[in-house]
Amino acid sequence: MKKGQTKETSEVAAKATHYGWKFDNSYSRLPETLYVRQNPVPVLNPQIAIFNHPLAASLGLNAKAFDDDGGVRIFSGNLIPEGATPISQAYAGHQFGHFTMLGDGRAVLLGEHMTPQNARFDIQLKGSGQTAFSRRGDGRATLGSMLREYIISEAMHALRIPTTRSLAVVTTGEQVLRETKLPGAILTRVASSHIRVGTFEFMAAQSGHVGTQKLADYTLHRHYPEIIPADYLSLLNAIMERQAALIAQWQMIGFIHGVMNTDNMSISGETIDYGPCAFMDVYNPATVFSSIDYHGRYAYENQPDIAHWNLTRLAECLVPLLHENQDQAIAMAKKAIESFPSIFQRYWIAGMRAKIGLLTDEADDISLIETLLKWMAQHHADFTNTFRALTLDELPNEPLFHDPSFGDWHKRWQLRIELQAKPKETSRSLMRSRNPNIIPRNHRVAEALDAAVERSDFTVMARLLAALKNPYEDSPQHAFYQTPPTPNERVYKTFCGT
Repeated sequence: MKKGQTKETSEVAAKATHYGWKFDNSYSRLPETLYVRQNPVPVLNPQIAIFNHPLAASLGLNAKAFDDDGGVRIFSGNLIPEGATPISQAYAGHQFGHFTMLGDGRAVLLGEHMTPQNARFDIQLKGSGQTAFSRRGDGRATLGSMLREYIISEAMHALRIPTTRSLAVVTTGEQVLRETKLPGAILTRVASSHIRVGTFEFMAAQSGHVGTQKLADYTLHRHYPEIIPADYLSLLNAIMERQAALIAQWQMIGFIHGVMNTDNMSISGETIDYGPCAFMDVYNPATVFSSIDYHGRYAYENQPDIAHWNLTRLAECLVPLLHENQDQAIAMAKKAIESFPSIFQRYWIAGMRAKIGLLTDEADDISLIETLLKWMAQHHADFTNTFRALTLDELPNEPLFHDPSFGDWHKRWQLRIELQAKPKETSRSLMRSRNPNIIPRNHRVAEALDAAVERSDFTVMARLLAALKNPYEDSPQHAFYQTPPTPNERVYKTFCGT
């Protein structure tokens, strides 16, 4: 029996393998500079709020086994499953441009679960109590913020965008003090890893090029095994490629992350750390939702440039590994980083062409795309519904689509479609696969969170999640979730929950 365990807890832990866990914790074999061994802080009265059965099954876990008392104990941190080695990870970050030493202030990584297909996933408890990195914080999370991450991350997965995922949310039976007292909760997050740009910043600051090389070698082995032999410039280029593709996908669906600090950019190319994130309703490139983004640093239109800025910080960490001659190493890093805008533009143009059904490349395509976006901004058009309307046999009978300037654009677009050798239905099918019918609109998310937090009613969230499972399908039964907010339903600010 381990120190601090009761006989009952020890017996449950001994049986933990029946849940299907198979831990192989490679990160905890790295230098201890990168983490602190840390158990979650037990909570008073945990209860399952929501459990992701399909995700559990895809991980090779025994989903039904988590219905017992041991399941809720694991997801609350009250029980450590067999094979786990809980740690809190250290990292740094440029937060709104300012460098800070950070770490998991309210999260514990239980370990790395290996699926039957031999895929490796981090299993992290978020909101699991104070750690060595809490910086006077309480280490806890509110129910609303954890449910928000569950909704948005699962919606992003359904939209086919690389993302961390949510396995469970448990209520803790305890109150968390923010502006007022709110119910506490813990989210179980599943990620390809939690290695961030900020992890490299931390290692470079703490251990120099020797430590950075160890982290880079680990990252190559875990996320970029195709780079053989190990080459750090190729690593930088591969990370840039994934980030360019990811941010372009965000732009395609009107997603705004909200806090693109370097500690919130994953090396694996997944969307991570859902705080004050949101989806645009009305198309406006300057849209900001985060309550702490006072100057619009992380506005929708700035996301590609911020990704470029963050990756420049990563390149700075890798410079000592690129060449023994520092001047040559800097030149190599600079040349690589300067290519990011063109890489992003390639993904963005390809994505936008697909959104309007263009199967070939023509010189005038960028002008065609930009003219539409400019018109949408001028006429306050709904981002999601406007693109979805273009997939229909007939445009909706709405004043917006009777505007003469839209009519001119529409004729120009139709002529462009007709230039293609393939039938129009091919274009329409492509558009339907790239323009979602349903997104997690802010007012519907707020509605679900209010019901759960204020009335312990999770049925509103369940209905929303059901609608979000197949976002590209035409589903009349889910038309309720396609409707933009009325003026009094609009959400103007979102919050981190810390």
